[in-house]
Amino acid sequence: MKSLIQISKFLSLILRHQPETIGLKLDDNGWANIEELIAKTNQKGQRLNRKLLDEVVTTNDKQRFAISDDGLSIRANQGHSLQVDLKLVAKQPPEVLYHGTATRFVTSILETGLQAKSRQQVHLSSDIPTAIKVGKRHGKAIVFTVAAQQMYTDGYLFYLSENQVWLTEKVPSKYLQQNN
Repeated sequence: MKSLIQISKFLSLILRHQPETIGLKLDDNGWANIEELIAKTNQKGQRLNRKLLDEVVTTNDKQRFAISDDGLSIRANQGHSLQVDLKLVAKQPPEVLYHGTATRFVTSILETGLQAKSRQQVHLSSDIPTAIKVGKRHGKAIVFTVAAQQMYTDGYLFYLSENQVWLTEKVPSKYLQQNN
């Protein structure tokens, strides 16, 4: 049996980026029918059942997935490269937020700011330890402080995902300060 981490990575691929890999369709809000997800996953040779799926959802340290109130559907909480409407409501952010990245991206970020690139939004953390953890996934971590409240005052919208990741369309470089 695959580890929960491997299953989580597989679900991230399917529910955030490439549902067509297993012939799955997401609705406009990113939801997939759980029975269909399990059946199509098993048809592709990956072993998945409801108990295992529930375990991945409840034990994922980043709370990447949500199950609908009726228990019939699942979706990723954020990070989609697909166009989906998560029905998030704009919210006033705290004074500052943080973005963790690898040192090799610093020059580009200082020139162009933070861009969503292949995702729908830029992901921001409310604390430095989380930002460091995110940055380490891509190499040696560096953290930028984002003047979120000033951005909000200047008309930028922020959203808070179900798993407490702050999202915004972009962060121009004038709102960034590089931490040591």
